[in-house]
Amino acid sequence: MRLAVLVLMTGLFGGAALAAPPSPALPPQPPKEVSGLTVYGRTDPPKVTASYPKAGQAMPAGVLILTVTFDQKMLANAFDIGPGEGGEMPNCLKTPRLLDDGKTFVLLCTTDPHKAYALALNAKPQGGFANIAEHRAEPTTLAFTTTDGDGPRSIPEALKAENLRPIDMPIQTDPDADRRTTVAAASSPAHP
Repeated sequence: MRLAVLVLMTGLFGGAALAAPPSPALPPQPPKEVSGLTVYGRTDPPKVTASYPKAGQAMPAGVLILTVTFDQKMLANAFDIGPGEGGEMPNCLKTPRLLDDGKTFVLLCTTDPHKAYALALNAKPQGGFANIAEHRAEPTTLAFTTTDGDGPRSIPEALKAENLRPIDMPIQTDPDADRRTTVAAASSPAHP
């Protein structure tokens, strides 16, 4: 009897009938947390979807909060910004800050009047901007020019000019700075 059932099942479900029908291609899915594990669905490299200034834009010189927005959630501590071809590197802080949306980086810079600027993103062969699945963004260059010096002269003015909120401040605070200062002071010898 078992042999007959096995033969019958093999005849009904054998060969190609066991293979699942092909499913239509699904768009990449955002990461999902399952029982404490994060499952990453995106394997395509992140792409820049917006920037301020926009590529090729002419803008007033002054305080600039450079913004770069990607199409995916990004790692906060992975970035590579350097001088690009066709222009100077503006005077910027060393480290950009990732905003709460997880996709937009802000970087405090200053620009001079009547200059051409170019920033290379991910110009180095390794490292740099990467999504939360650690897929590296493709290298790109952001070039813009400045006109006169009538742009923002302070960080609050620059935040307002770019419709950013005060919480989007481009300056990062180091939560360990106070602890390191306290430890260093405690471990240094007392001076008579």
